[in-house]
Amino acid sequence: MLTNRDKAIIKDLNKFRVMDRDSIAELHFSNLKNKKDSTNHVLLRLLRDGHIQRSTAYTPYLYFSNESQIKKNSQKIGHFLAILNTYKEVRQHGLLESFLVEPKYGKKGTVEPDIYMYFRNTPFFLEVQKSIYSEKQMQDKINRYVDLFNTGIIAKPFPHLLILSDQRYAFDGDYPFKIFQTESFTKFINSLNQKKTPISNIITPGIKIKIG
Repeated sequence: MLTNRDKAIIKDLNKFRVMDRDSIAELHFSNLKNKKDSTNHVLLRLLRDGHIQRSTAYTPYLYFSNESQIKKNSQKIGHFLAILNTYKEVRQHGLLESFLVEPKYGKKGTVEPDIYMYFRNTPFFLEVQKSIYSEKQMQDKINRYVDLFNTGIIAKPFPHLLILSDQRYAFDGDYPFKIFQTESFTKFINSLNQKKTPISNIITPGIKIKIG
């Protein structure tokens, strides 16, 4: 019989598609003294009983739910682990009420955010951009967010768009939502703290911005 913690681990594996052993230990065994040993024991049992899958091609090992369609050698593994690391980072900075991975808002061609989250009573779309995009590719992505805004299917206020990337992109235009760009979520929060700006006060619709 699965314990509540077993079910929570499987639920997270379904959400994030793939998780490394240390992240599972951090999220589900942080209250234990020997959390890595306990994590290994539980994951081995779940693996043995056929509830999860594992890849030993990485250190630490990676785990997948049985419902996951991602291949164990998929090039997207690094991307999903970056989303997982962002989740762990966000949790350190305040109340996180919702965190959705790659939510779908329409048919193919509609923008697919890497993350939708509701953090400190404020909605965000996040792009976890580890690969380098051309200016045109990034502008096309922004335009798809504008198209999503214009459909009206997202309840107002429309989420802020936060781009997490080491690459800097420049945009000139009037957008009906606020766009931020930074290397990490922690740096984003620190920049607000330096300005003493509450997250709930950073919405400025229709602002003309340049990021770069």
